[in-house]
Amino acid sequence: MSAERKIFVLCLLVQQFLLLRGAKILTVSFVGGSHYMLMDKISRILQSNGHEVKMFSHFVDLSSDVKNQDVPYSHIVGKTEEKYVQETLRSFRGNITEFFSGRDSLHFNFAIVDQMSHQCKMIFNQSSIINSLKVEAFDIAVIDASNPCTFLLMEKIGKPFIAFFPTYSVNAGQVGIPSPLSYVPFLGTRLTDQMDFFQRVKNVLVYLLFHMAVNEKISSMFNDVIEENFPEGSKPSLSELYKKAELWIYNSDFAIDFPHPLLPHVIYAGGLLSEAPMHVSPELEDFISESGQAGFIIVCFGSMIPSYPVIEMNEGLAKLSQKVIWRYKQSDWPKEVKLAPNVKLMDWIPQNDLLGENLHFIYYYVI
Repeated sequence: MSAERKIFVLCLLVQQFLLLRGAKILTVSFVGGSHYMLMDKISRILQSNGHEVKMFSHFVDLSSDVKNQDVPYSHIVGKTEEKYVQETLRSFRGNITEFFSGRDSLHFNFAIVDQMSHQCKMIFNQSSIINSLKVEAFDIAVIDASNPCTFLLMEKIGKPFIAFFPTYSVNAGQVGIPSPLSYVPFLGTRLTDQMDFFQRVKNVLVYLLFHMAVNEKISSMFNDVIEENFPEGSKPSLSELYKKAELWIYNSDFAIDFPHPLLPHVIYAGGLLSEAPMHVSPELEDFISESGQAGFIIVCFGSMIPSYPVIEMNEGLAKLSQKVIWRYKQSDWPKEVKLAPNVKLMDWIPQNDLLGENLHFIYYYVI
């Protein structure tokens, strides 16, 4: 091989090594609880793979799962006014009480989004953080798309982004994912992929109502933020921003969804929080083994449910043949309510270990 060819090959090899560099990635989490846990997991995975990760979080923590902990990545926490915290907690618990009392879920969802719009105003008022994110040379961002404010933030700082969302069935139309209504049931219709004519008509009507009325209502809640923070002539709409995502990642799995088409920029990545199960404690093992082949039930409402529905829940669970492991803070249990004999209260449930247990049938119910 001539000297020139050797030098040429060497230059190619050096160039490849130079291209092997980690990216600078921003992750954004504006919803607490399990949403934060997922974004934290994503941030840790990216950091461990050689990327430089910085998370910007801002939320009212509604779950005791989220605690102050050491993280391997940089973390910016937005300031939250105490008044907003108290109003959010009061509103959320009040609305969820009404929800469990039979009030429609649409009202509950609107109340949640309304709180998000107030939170968004607070976030955009923290100009020093937003300006620092704007000038920092991020290659890309990964956002929790459950809060529409994350899209507005991306538009404000001008960074390309990847959107992470729980399930395609809620926002398929906004993202542009084809959803043939003849066999893809819309969320909340309680239909399957096997529909007769009238069920298909129902599916179409619910779909149209959601996309024409509900989406418009949700978008209007962020109009004030858009008016105050974007100049005339370049005011974005949320419907446009949803389609700007470089990639949509859904925290789901094909095995639990009805058959449906997907686009090249849509992928599934369910089970991010799953880990290899450990053996449960002997006390817990003895408790669940008493159910035999009937199995056991996990009830996990977090810490957000007030005491109002507890009596009804306790009475209902007492009628079941299965043993029930209920995540509920034992110190908050009403003293006047006698716990059902088949129910065990736990401040924290090793869900991953219980779900990985292969010696029992599992009925898993989470709200």
